[in-house]
Amino acid sequence: MSARRALAARRIGWTAAAVTALLLAVLFSLAVGARPVAPSAVLDAVLNGGDSADAEVVRELRVPRTLIGLMVGAALALAGTALQGITRNPIADPGILGISQGASVGVVLAIAFAGVHTLAGYVWFAFAGAAIASVAVYAIAARGRGGATPVKLALGGAAINALLVSVTTGVLTTKAAALDEFRFWQVGSVSGRDAEVVDQIWPFLLVGAVLVMAVARGLDALALGEDVAKGLGQNVATVRIAGGVGATVLTGVGVAAAGPIAFIGLAVPHIARAIVGSDHRWVLPMAALIGPVMLLVSDVIGRIVFPPSEVPAGVMTALIGVPFLVGLVRRKAVPA
Repeated sequence: MSARRALAARRIGWTAAAVTALLLAVLFSLAVGARPVAPSAVLDAVLNGGDSADAEVVRELRVPRTLIGLMVGAALALAGTALQGITRNPIADPGILGISQGASVGVVLAIAFAGVHTLAGYVWFAFAGAAIASVAVYAIAARGRGGATPVKLALGGAAINALLVSVTTGVLTTKAAALDEFRFWQVGSVSGRDAEVVDQIWPFLLVGAVLVMAVARGLDALALGEDVAKGLGQNVATVRIAGGVGATVLTGVGVAAAGPIAFIGLAVPHIARAIVGSDHRWVLPMAALIGPVMLLVSDVIGRIVFPPSEVPAGVMTALIGVPFLVGLVRRKAVPA
C-alpha cells in the first residue's frame, strides 16, 4: 500500500511540475521574440487588453502562435503515445507510420491542383491525406496470417511513406509554382498562423483526444500481448480502431496547422512513461502536457539563436530529437 501511495505522490508531483513548465513555456512564448515584451506587459495584454504596441504584438501575433503551439504539441504527443501503444513499437510515431506524409500529400495536391493557398484551407486536405494513409497502412498490415502485427504495421508504414514521398516529389517537380509555397509549410512552423486556424482545428483536437483517452485501459492490456488483452476482456480490434482513428485525427490536426513537425510524437511518450510509469491513464495526460512544452520551447529557442531571423520550430525539434532517438536506439540495442 505504501508503494502505491508513493507512486501516486510521484505522479501528482510530476504532473504539477509539468503544468508549471507549461505555464512558463507559454509565458516565454508570449514574451520572447524580435521584440521582447516584459512579463508584466504580457499579462496586461492578455488580461486587460491594453492599447500599447507591445500589447498589440502579444495579442495579434504571439497569442495565436502560442495557441497553435499548445494544440499541435498536445496533438502530436497524444498521437505518438497512442500509436506506440497500438503497435507495441517503441519507435512508432505519425511520421514513421506514414500518416504525416499522407497529410503532406494532401497539402501538395491542394496547392498544385485545387488552388488552395491558405493555411486554413490546407486543414481539410491534410486530414484527408492522413486518413487515407492510415487506412492504407492498416489494410496492408492486416492482410495475411497473424493480422496487423507490430512488425507488419511498421513495414506497411515504411512502404506507404516511401510511396507518398515519391508522389510528393513527382507533383512538385511537375508543378514548380507550388514548390515555394509547399516548402514554407513542409519545414514545420507555428509562426504566421492566425486565430482562424485555431478555430478550425480545436474541435478535431478534442475528438481525437477523447478517442485515445477512451482506450487507455485497452492500451495497457494490449502492451501485455493480444492474447492477454483478450483474456482481460478487451476487444483488441475496437481498441486499435478507436485509437487509430484518434491518432489519425490528432496527426491531421498537428500537420495541417503547423506542417510535419518531427520527433514530438516519438520522444514525448518515452519521457512521459519514464516519469509516471506505463499506465496510459497517466501517460496520455502527461504527454499532452510535455508535448506543448517541447514545441513551445523549441519555437522560442528558434526565435533567439539567429536574431532577427527565426529558425522554424520543426528544425529545432529535429535538432533536439535526433540525439534522443540515437540514445533510444543505443539503449534498446544493449542486451537486457
